[in-house]
Amino acid sequence: MTRTAPLPIEAVLPALRAALRERNRAVVQAPPGAGKSTLLPLALIDEPWLAGRRLIMLEPRRLAARAVSRWMAHLLGEPLGRRVGYRIRLDSCVSPATRIEVVTEGILTRMLQDDPTLDGVGGVIFDEFHERSLQADLGLALCLDTQQQLRPDLRLVLMSATLDAVALAAFLGGAPLITAEGRRFHVDTIHADRPPPHVETAVAATVRRALREHDGDMLVFLPGQAEIRRVQGLIEDAGLDPQTRVLPLYGELPAERQEEAIAPSSGGSRKVVLATSIAETSLTIEGVRIVIDSGLARRSRFDPGTGMSRLTTTRVSRAAADQRRGRAGRIADGVCYRMWTAAMEERLIGQTPPEIVEADLAPLALELAAWGIGDPGELRWIDPPPAASYAQARDLLQALGALDTAGRITTHGRAMIRLGLHPRLAHMIAAAGDEDSHAAACALAALLSERDLLRFQPRLRQADIGLRLAVLRGERQPPVGAEIDRGARDRARLLARSWQGQRRDDRPQSAPPAADPLADDHTAGALLALAYPDRIARRRGDERGRFLLANGRGATLPDTDTLAGANFLVVADLDGGDRDGRIRLAAPIDRTAIEARCADRLVERPQVGWDARTQSVLMRRQWLLGELVIDERPMDRPDAALVCRAMIDGLRALGIDALPWDAATRNWQARVLLLRGLGTADPDGNWPDVSDTALLASMEDWLGPWLDGISRRDHLARLDLRSALAALLTHRQRQRLDEWLPTHFTVPSGSRIALDYTSGRPVLAVRLQEVFGLADSPRLAGGRVPVTMELLSPAGRPVQVTGDLAGFWSRSYHDVRKEMKGRYPKHYWPEDPYTAIATRRTRPS
Repeated sequence: MTRTAPLPIEAVLPALRAALRERNRAVVQAPPGAGKSTLLPLALIDEPWLAGRRLIMLEPRRLAARAVSRWMAHLLGEPLGRRVGYRIRLDSCVSPATRIEVVTEGILTRMLQDDPTLDGVGGVIFDEFHERSLQADLGLALCLDTQQQLRPDLRLVLMSATLDAVALAAFLGGAPLITAEGRRFHVDTIHADRPPPHVETAVAATVRRALREHDGDMLVFLPGQAEIRRVQGLIEDAGLDPQTRVLPLYGELPAERQEEAIAPSSGGSRKVVLATSIAETSLTIEGVRIVIDSGLARRSRFDPGTGMSRLTTTRVSRAAADQRRGRAGRIADGVCYRMWTAAMEERLIGQTPPEIVEADLAPLALELAAWGIGDPGELRWIDPPPAASYAQARDLLQALGALDTAGRITTHGRAMIRLGLHPRLAHMIAAAGDEDSHAAACALAALLSERDLLRFQPRLRQADIGLRLAVLRGERQPPVGAEIDRGARDRARLLARSWQGQRRDDRPQSAPPAADPLADDHTAGALLALAYPDRIARRRGDERGRFLLANGRGATLPDTDTLAGANFLVVADLDGGDRDGRIRLAAPIDRTAIEARCADRLVERPQVGWDARTQSVLMRRQWLLGELVIDERPMDRPDAALVCRAMIDGLRALGIDALPWDAATRNWQARVLLLRGLGTADPDGNWPDVSDTALLASMEDWLGPWLDGISRRDHLARLDLRSALAALLTHRQRQRLDEWLPTHFTVPSGSRIALDYTSGRPVLAVRLQEVFGLADSPRLAGGRVPVTMELLSPAGRPVQVTGDLAGFWSRSYHDVRKEMKGRYPKHYWPEDPYTAIATRRTRPS
């Protein structure tokens, strides 16, 4: 090994070696650029406790795993893959001679699941543990369990630049804490004077300024690929020195372009590396002396309420900002421009929340079930999995058949876990059925595991995953406004064939050859329904681009999207926004395929309810998938009670006047209410409340038995409303009603005149001549209710309304008599009404 100057980590390596000879755990805290990722593993390779076994080191990212292992091999003066190698998804470089194996976190989990004793492994190093990825927390929990139960000699080393190392050492049972002090070079920090209104524009302007004012290469931190592309365009459009190159760096970039970004500049050239948070840790990008930090990062957050994850752009933590700043001081003094004010820095959170508290926990729950753990509390966690998210994860796994009702992993679950995929996609592959379906499922899973292989121009993006499948197979060219991301396409093809290869390895020798996963014509939607049954969506009415998902959430597509008019979709990728999510990837599916794929999830439900549009009871049988109506058909023999209840709901919506009232029935209602208002106790019980409000509220009781065969508003005409209401009274009450508040009153002329109670009191409208001889107004209900007399002219027009007939005779009659004689001279108008003979005619006969 040859180096130009000692690195900070070298001063503490003797203390680390001594600690690991005595203890099986240690925590190493060292600043960015201290050399811990490369020099520390090499310093342990010949330790006695390792005894020829391998040392496994976890790196959070594939790019860092390759770069770190390559640099360690260089320091040993050996080719990569001899004593130092790496193992990542779809790529490995190891040999029987490998002693230090750098792996990404999912690889460690597979190693532990395959062999919990980690035979042949002497120690595990968790690099950049402060990132607190879900897989790192899981890997540590499993390693601690292995150490406690099976391998007390297994050494565990946790390395971090910014985590609270004291607390971490305490969590590990008082493990030795080894601290490398100091940053190698000074870094000036320049804050923005004010928050920039447009971060990307401000970043591009700061890049141009820094290129003029400072020497060296530049590292610019941006939240995602889209921002990188836009900032690159802004920089290049403004013009650059020919010796300056602008290079993107993100996880999905092809390996050769990643290597170009981290390789040293040569021949006096400069480079500006536009990177995501992938460049925060582990990587040494040679020549960087300038850092520009947008202060933003992209994180995936899982919402247990919707069962969906969404990418959010958030402010970085102070710890992450310090990591980014440290990139400028690895080789010389540097400068860091921060796109936020010094005052804003005080409001940044201290540490980035661990992924375990925000992530979809379905993969974690499946791993724990495979480990034999039902309750995560059986393992040791720095931050335990949130109960709500974990319970939802187990529910999903049971629905996918990965866990049984007791929460134990099933044979199907073990087949899923071997694929190393999210349980949804693993289930789709494992349950796909025949070889052709399996091949297509592998291709779809590969498309969903990698970034989108089609790059669309703005506003031309299409969500159809079937289009991508055809492009992946080479069956069609990209549509207008799109181009192929060849790196994503090639990785998807490699992934599809690797999963298909696992199926071939498990097949009996006599089985027919498997289909090419890229040459299958099975329906994408039918396969995706296996993975995302809760995201099957149905279009809302006739609205293009608006859908309802089975989980109850809304989702949208631009009306220009080719899938906007589909009746049913399976949504594979959705931005789970607060309201309707934006569909990113989906496939059409027909009702037959839904019924076939989701037969065990479909719930049959009679749907009997009031339809305001037709003013009738809608009687249909529905088949539901979650909140989604998949199919509905007319009901042959609906339950009479359900029809009655729906009809009553309709009547309440229409109002009490929708019933077939007539004058006599309204009068009956008023008579009962008048007696009820008197407070008169009845031998058979109190008088019922038959007001409109009370009748509406109690329709189930009094009207329900009379609604047999009535299911539409126009059927109400045949309802015997009077009988239905009369049934509210006892026989004795009906008698008492007619006795106390009769419907008619016989006047002195002999006429039987109807009483009108609808004003709340009895009113007798009668011609004046028919009540001659009646000394006073009649009284009802045992004398408690006076009758209001509406006295009429011979033409039937009111001449007086009075509740005091005696007073009328004595005070007003003579004036009325004069007027009536003038108008109706042929009629009988006696001077003394008390002794006069009442008549229905013009004059008494």
